[in-house]
Amino acid sequence: MGELHNAAQWLVDRHVSEGRGERIAVKCEGVETSYAQLQTELYRAQNALVQLGVSPGDRVAMVVNDDLSFMAIFLGAMRSGVVPVPLSTMLSGAELGPIIADSGAVALFVSDTYAGVIAEAVQAAPAVKDVIVSGSADGATTGRDDVELSEWSSFTERQAQPVAETMGDSPAFWLYSSGTTGVPKGVMHVHTSMRATAETYADGVLEVTEDDRFLSIAKLFFAYGLGNSLTFPLSVGGTAILYPHAPAPAAFTELIATEKPTLFFASPGFCAALLDSGAPAEAFASIRASVTAGESLPANVCERFTALTGKPVLDGIGSTELLHIFISNSLTRQTPGASGQPVPGYRVELRNDEGEVVTEPDTPGYLYVKGPSASVGYHERPEASSAAFADGWVRTGDVYTASASGEYTFLGRNNDMIKAGGIWVSPAEVESALIEHADVLEVAVVGSRNETGLEEVVAFVVPAAGAAPDPAVLEAHCRDRMASFKRPRQILVVADLPRTATGKIKRFELRKTLDPS
Repeated sequence: MGELHNAAQWLVDRHVSEGRGERIAVKCEGVETSYAQLQTELYRAQNALVQLGVSPGDRVAMVVNDDLSFMAIFLGAMRSGVVPVPLSTMLSGAELGPIIADSGAVALFVSDTYAGVIAEAVQAAPAVKDVIVSGSADGATTGRDDVELSEWSSFTERQAQPVAETMGDSPAFWLYSSGTTGVPKGVMHVHTSMRATAETYADGVLEVTEDDRFLSIAKLFFAYGLGNSLTFPLSVGGTAILYPHAPAPAAFTELIATEKPTLFFASPGFCAALLDSGAPAEAFASIRASVTAGESLPANVCERFTALTGKPVLDGIGSTELLHIFISNSLTRQTPGASGQPVPGYRVELRNDEGEVVTEPDTPGYLYVKGPSASVGYHERPEASSAAFADGWVRTGDVYTASASGEYTFLGRNNDMIKAGGIWVSPAEVESALIEHADVLEVAVVGSRNETGLEEVVAFVVPAAGAAPDPAVLEAHCRDRMASFKRPRQILVVADLPRTATGKIKRFELRKTLDPS
């Protein structure tokens, strides 16, 4: 039998009992919340769950902004042995409904910002019996007579509640995958998962301390954001700086200058947007390191953002299935254009089509990872679980190379790789070359069949501010930087790129625009 462990107790109660209750755990829009105050917010959520009749093991869905209520509901649920299921605040009611139904959630917590999605979402999720709105419920409706609607503010009881006797391998929380290749899947994590990411990546790579202040572009419903803004700060008694609104370069530049975070977590696209916005170097004076994940960080953007901040930029790769980053650059070693080296505590292998381990340097292979934060599987998806999880290994779906010195470089998802002229082409390599051009803010490269049925490289380019990229000029730019078979045969200028609920580029949608059939 395993040992008792409750993630919420470890992240919050531990600090209070060890004398750190007065330290600031959360700061959101100027309001500070200490660890002792946060603990009482967890009690409040636990009392609310009791009043709602939610039992240990039940799921509760969350469409909640990054604010104190998210912290309270998510951690309070786990403290009671209830399983929180944070969902994207970017989805419509029609998109949320099937996911909530799949989770079997009996209650839905939603910020009033998204009250308009409630009725459509609940119509598709018959297990939901209660909807709780954080903020004002004025004008909100569930669309069902059998569903109670209430406001989070009405749950004021803060009587201390016991910690559920959960084990390390007890169900803790679910996250839904980004759906880059189809319908999102419920990724199930246990109570030790969060501690594992804290003790491997946060401690071993970032060397976090209680003096760190954490600010993340990625929201808490992302696996990436959950680590950045909840697990990592609370693991050491540090401070999470939460921003409940949609991120924008100007607002975040001001937020960084005002709140003075020491660790800044972003996506490669947002780093590019900050550079494009002309953000001043002095705004980043407090930052000791920046972290990027979600997409591969082009070498050019890495070098420019490092120059802007004057501090290390650590690109890495993580996944919802492994909860956070498992290959990363480090504080003492950064290789622009590469994801870095395996995070201590994780094993990494590249395998070929036959499942054999690739040992030759710089030879493409499918990325497999084994580590302590791995999900126990997908909810009610046995075939998908068998394909992704086997013998303790997680098949990530990414194609990588490893250099002789142990640096791992991303080539693309296994279904994103392009075979042009009979030779494999890495979308990431072509994207890195294009983004070096001053007129380009973002780029996504996909493969498409031409009129002869052969696959060719196509690039979708988002212009930098005030720029009007000329495809002919960009084609010449590529001609100087890569072999002929790699060069885009089409360069299409677009206003933006389609993204999943977790911010990843929907390359399959781009391919559809080229071949609607």
